Amino acid sequence: MKIYKGVCIGAGYFSQFHYEAWARLENLEIVAVCDISIEKAQTICDTYGFAKAYENFEEMLKQEKPDFVDVITPPNTHLEICKIAASNSIHIICQKPLAPTYKESIQLAKIIEESNVRMMVHENFRFQPWHREIKKLLVQNSIGNKLHTINLCMRMGDGWQPDAYMNRQPYFREMEKLLIYETGIHFIDVFRYLGGEITKVYAKLKTLNTNIKGEDFAWVNFDFINGAVGFLDANRYNESTSDNPRFTFGKVLIEGNKGSIRLYEDGRITIQLLGEKEKEHSYKFEKINFAGDCVFNTQKHFIDQLSSGKPFETDVSLYLKNIVVQDKIYESSKLGKEISI
Repeated sequence: MKIYKGVCIGAGYFSQFHYEAWARLENLEIVAVCDISIEKAQTICDTYGFAKAYENFEEMLKQEKPDFVDVITPPNTHLEICKIAASNSIHIICQKPLAPTYKESIQLAKIIEESNVRMMVHENFRFQPWHREIKKLLVQNSIGNKLHTINLCMRMGDGWQPDAYMNRQPYFREMEKLLIYETGIHFIDVFRYLGGEITKVYAKLKTLNTNIKGEDFAWVNFDFINGAVGFLDANRYNESTSDNPRFTFGKVLIEGNKGSIRLYEDGRITIQLLGEKEKEHSYKFEKINFAGDCVFNTQKHFIDQLSSGKPFETDVSLYLKNIVVQDKIYESSKLGKEISI
């Protein structure tokens, strides 16, 4: 089996989860890390046993000639970085948000379409073990063959303070668009993964913390092509009762014509068939890395599909649909009406 040669760019807060996962994955070798701070890049190499640190991205590609690059930088850098990688015939896995605008996202997808490389968006929420398990249960018609509703409730509790988002991601305070653009895009993908394509949205967005610029509250109704409806009830201001609200990022209730599936914030899944008591569903998940090791699962999918030639679940061309839904949510809130996708 081929051993893939990879490089990474970016040393921000979330990159630690990428690097830890790459260090555990088989059939690949991370040969270099790049960041505008060579000191940060070197620290990552020293921590995870990677070979070389760079501060110049193009120089890294020229010297290392990798099979793939993991892009872990802010969204406004993605178009240029991916353009350079594609011109060097290097496959790409790229963090979300994909780009600041839909127009840039389209440009990026077109560059990939016209190249000989493949690109996957690092959309890791669908790779959380509970969402994978719930998908299996739905495919098996565990609560019937007709989906009624998907209801997802998220309370992060990290955004009520004057110094909201603390030292972890303080730049959140300055983002003009926050909850849907930065976090809600994950949930849009989860709704599409579990419920199918979305045909309409109706949204109300608010800013509860007056110390930040973007929205931190969202109520969003979704209509699915199969007739089901969804509801996202999310805010980063109020608090959850969970010991770790960043484990499952919320609780989920899914209802079908024969019963209900519930996801609790500790990762437990239960099934309640009509006329019966709620029963816990046994499945395996681990409390390592980030949110049930979903970063590892995401990156493993990238390598597996790269090796097999099969499509990425979050191929850049498919991921554009999430961004369309995201933009329609903002439009709906602004206009105060339901918007068709």
